[in-house]
Amino acid sequence: LKVIAIDEHLRVIYEDNVHFDKDLPEFKTQGGAYVHSDRLTVTSPVLMWVKALDMILEKMKSSGFNFAQVRALSGAGQQHGSVYWKKGSIQTLKNASPELPLHQLLKACFAVSNSPIWMDSSTASQCSNLEKAVGGAQRLAAITGSRAYERFTGNQIAKIYSQNPEVYTQTERISLVSSFAASLFLGAYAPIDYSDGSGMNLLQIWEKVWSASCLDACAPGLEEKLGSPVPSHSVLGSISPYYIQRYGFSPDCKVVAFTGDNPASLAGMRLQEGDIAISLGTSDTLFLWIQEPTPALEGHILCNPVDSQTFMALLCFKNGSLMRERIRDDCASGSWDEFSKALSSTVAGNNGNLGFYFDVMEITPEAVGIHRFNSDNQKVSDFPKEVEIRALIEGQFMAKRIHAEKLG
Repeated sequence: LKVIAIDEHLRVIYEDNVHFDKDLPEFKTQGGAYVHSDRLTVTSPVLMWVKALDMILEKMKSSGFNFAQVRALSGAGQQHGSVYWKKGSIQTLKNASPELPLHQLLKACFAVSNSPIWMDSSTASQCSNLEKAVGGAQRLAAITGSRAYERFTGNQIAKIYSQNPEVYTQTERISLVSSFAASLFLGAYAPIDYSDGSGMNLLQIWEKVWSASCLDACAPGLEEKLGSPVPSHSVLGSISPYYIQRYGFSPDCKVVAFTGDNPASLAGMRLQEGDIAISLGTSDTLFLWIQEPTPALEGHILCNPVDSQTFMALLCFKNGSLMRERIRDDCASGSWDEFSKALSSTVAGNNGNLGFYFDVMEITPEAVGIHRFNSDNQKVSDFPKEVEIRALIEGQFMAKRIHAEKLG
């Protein structure tokens, strides 16, 4: 959990973070999560997130941070994670006593104590049911911006409903991680915003309303549990009295809708129409501002957080930096300098040599293995080191371009 405070000139005046594994060892997470024995189910304890918020605010308080100066706050949460509020929790949230930390006040508020998160891939059967219910994968993409994905919230809700109907019945509100965090500051259930909401397989991205056919395919009475979605830049209201009394926030401090981490990156990088941003991480992501998207079977179309009339396209590639690091280790003795020299020593286009490098099953496209082709388009078993390095980089970037073109 990270916090950053900026002044009216966008200068950073305060920064801090809480590391889940290290600072909250009692939850025994690895990378802030639990990977279950089936290796498919991945969750995070909701109370760990709440306790991290308590902890970061206490750190700010003891460092002398002046909460009274904060005019507005907003946030970004990991996309696709979901939180299940138990019936009656709204009262606890509204009437939180400033004498106690939040994690103590809210410990009985969640129908599901371990939230499914973005790494979960245990909902294959729910995904195929959802696609069938609406008339196929491409039809679902046309409605919601993406075909059915195992981590997407609609499929996670469907799994909870089919496996634990009583838990689903006890749930009065379902939040995304982003709207959950906003709810903590608001002292009321915060609505889901359009952008993060487009990562659920439930929102009609063109009309910005929940799709009845998708909701019905997942669980009964779901619309009521989700609330109405709102634009990502909506002012939701003023901060809850809890923070005014406990930390000295001003009663005029506004809470602006929180959104998902990917839409927040588009806003934070100040992308405009026609811009493309590429993040080279463990997974590579490519995102762009787009006016007229064509939802495809690969990649995602989300509502644009900055301008509700437009969209953002998002592509995620699992074989990102880990793949590049492996080829660096194999072909450049583990040195980025050598890697760069090898890359510069070869010509653009690599004399027609082309490679696809997937150590793990790729998302975009669904493929695995290392596949090399020479200039005659014949499959070969290996390349000279410098050819290998260029084939990797060019192959990764051509894939990004081809799949981005398909999305419009």
